[in-house]
Amino acid sequence: MAFKVQVGPGQIVIRGGQTVLLSEPDGRIVHPSDKGLYFRDTRLLSAWAMYANGEPWDLLNGGAIRYDLARIFLTNRALATEDGAVPARTLALVLGRFIEGGLHEDLDITNHGPKPVCFNLEIALRCDFADLFEVKAGHIVRRGHILTEWSQGDQRLRTTYRNADFHRALTVGPREGMPQAVYANGRLSFEVKLTPGEAWHCCLLYEMSDCGRAFAAPSCCILQAPDAHADRARADWRQSALKIQTGNEEFYRLFRQALDDIAALILPHAGSDGKARLIPAAGVPWFLALFGRDSLIASLQTMLVDPAFGLGTLDVLGALQARERDDFRDAEPGKILHEMRHGELAHFKRIPHTPYYGTADATPLYLITLHSAWRWTGSRALLERHLPTAEACLSWIDTYGDRDGDGFQEYETRSPAGYENMSWKDAGDAVPYPDGTCVKGPKALCELQGYVYAAWTGMAEIFDALGQGGRAETLHAKALDLFHRFNETFWDDETGFYAYALDGVKRKVLTLASNPGHCLWSGIVPTERAGRVVARLMAPDMWSGWGIRTLSARHPSYNPYSYQCGSVWPHDNAIIALGFKRYGYAVEAARIARDISEAASYFLMNQLPELYAGVQREPDGFPVQYLGANVPQAWAAGSAFMLLQAILGLQPDAPRGQLHIDPVLPPWLPDITLTDLRLGSERFDIRFRRAGDVTHHQVLRGNKAAVRRC
Repeated sequence: MAFKVQVGPGQIVIRGGQTVLLSEPDGRIVHPSDKGLYFRDTRLLSAWAMYANGEPWDLLNGGAIRYDLARIFLTNRALATEDGAVPARTLALVLGRFIEGGLHEDLDITNHGPKPVCFNLEIALRCDFADLFEVKAGHIVRRGHILTEWSQGDQRLRTTYRNADFHRALTVGPREGMPQAVYANGRLSFEVKLTPGEAWHCCLLYEMSDCGRAFAAPSCCILQAPDAHADRARADWRQSALKIQTGNEEFYRLFRQALDDIAALILPHAGSDGKARLIPAAGVPWFLALFGRDSLIASLQTMLVDPAFGLGTLDVLGALQARERDDFRDAEPGKILHEMRHGELAHFKRIPHTPYYGTADATPLYLITLHSAWRWTGSRALLERHLPTAEACLSWIDTYGDRDGDGFQEYETRSPAGYENMSWKDAGDAVPYPDGTCVKGPKALCELQGYVYAAWTGMAEIFDALGQGGRAETLHAKALDLFHRFNETFWDDETGFYAYALDGVKRKVLTLASNPGHCLWSGIVPTERAGRVVARLMAPDMWSGWGIRTLSARHPSYNPYSYQCGSVWPHDNAIIALGFKRYGYAVEAARIARDISEAASYFLMNQLPELYAGVQREPDGFPVQYLGANVPQAWAAGSAFMLLQAILGLQPDAPRGQLHIDPVLPPWLPDITLTDLRLGSERFDIRFRRAGDVTHHQVLRGNKAAVRRC
């Protein structure tokens, strides 16, 4: 059994809808901290604690048993009561929490002592209504007014926050028919009387309100929670999604947990017709929101499992495509958004996330996702519906994406509150010169050129399918020209690698980073250079043994515990592995897949975090956590699907009714069976097995003639 590493600091995180609860392992919310009950980017509860006659409870064990549900087992310390002492560890308290819109809390106390007991159970609550951005920054400014009202008759404690037309509220109280509470000194109190062996139960309901719109707590206790609507929908989705069978338990658990994580991140959002679409939120706890780049990459990853996420993402992001220039939000006509928020700072436009468009890669990634969705579904109607959005994306690439007209994509914020870096590596220090100083913009990152190349070639194929041959030829010519200019300008023969970027005066930034691996994925690398790129990425300073680092260990800025200057990101590695496979480097692709799969086996529940440290792997070592990593995180979870696609060489062509495969199973994964693989309107079951050095396949269900080996 592998040693299990706790991901991130000790905490419990559960979520449902747009509500997230972060607590200590014993259920408390300690102030000051970043813990709390968050709702639509506002922290409602900033402190929560439970006492028995003023004494805190001791933790036995607990945790999230599902993405929306937690159970925590506690016991009492020695208590002094009017009727005498209550010995320690004679009272059992089980705290259950379940989120579906609002929060449902179950309190179950059992007296295991030999005598009757009588004590006050007290729950101390505090609300600060702080904006999520200010909580993360550790700098909270009170702007509005907080009012708390208790209704003894209704058994409801209502705390409201008002700042002009921005309102949030939290209402807490026992469910009807439950024990009665009183409220004083900031605490809800219950009198608990128990004979030996007797149990006491109470449900507390937490209802959220957003500018008058109420989000009720689920009425059912957590033991009935598996029958809740959200969980039924989740179970139905898992039943219809792609499934695998394999003798490798480690990879099976990674895949199965990835399905759970993606399901946990499903976020309803209004599409172009106002109806709710299902899209993958970026991650929990900090990124439970609509994103551009993150949702698009997660959609690309999950096409293999279920194209529905990609279809929803295309629709929602298309509806929010920028129509005009707005420098504060870094918006330009045709641009796809980066992030949308709903808290107080966004409401009053103190931050640009309304939505914010500070991303250079979401727009070409939108086109890549559209092409991928079409290849998986074969839907011409999909293309026709999103063609106006795609045309606007193409126009943005030509005009605003290429800021200086040199034919390359550059980025630089125009907003006083904008991001310094607008690629997937968006930390402020993520793009350094070889000497460690930060690159000055506008910055033309290598992978952005590859994304545009892939977007143009994909859209050329789409225009061909739509009977617009002239448009297709134009885009083919532009892609070919970009291919040649990119390889002439970005390639450095001495290092056998591509420049990380061109800086603001068009000098090559010869920093060794993982980004050129994305160029393999996009296909902008000539075949004769691919081997040198692969070899450089697999060199010891880049390859940690747990995956490829974001930055070379030889670089002055290297820090294995940093966010993007030496850490390992699973999604980065999955994209690189797919790039390796594209150029025939199947062994190296499988090596990366093994790294990520083994790393996942050390984390609790085989759950891949957003990132982990880039420390070198030792014979008896284990991956080291990055504090604050989001878990679950959409594109980390989706890495499992992309790695599987790389190993099997799956290339969909639903418009022609064909599935191309190029399977090369490694020794550590000698067999795998795919069930319910969708291609257009068909479903396939396919078994793959390794015999010697050869991988064989057998189509168990579906049109055998449609499955073709490359």
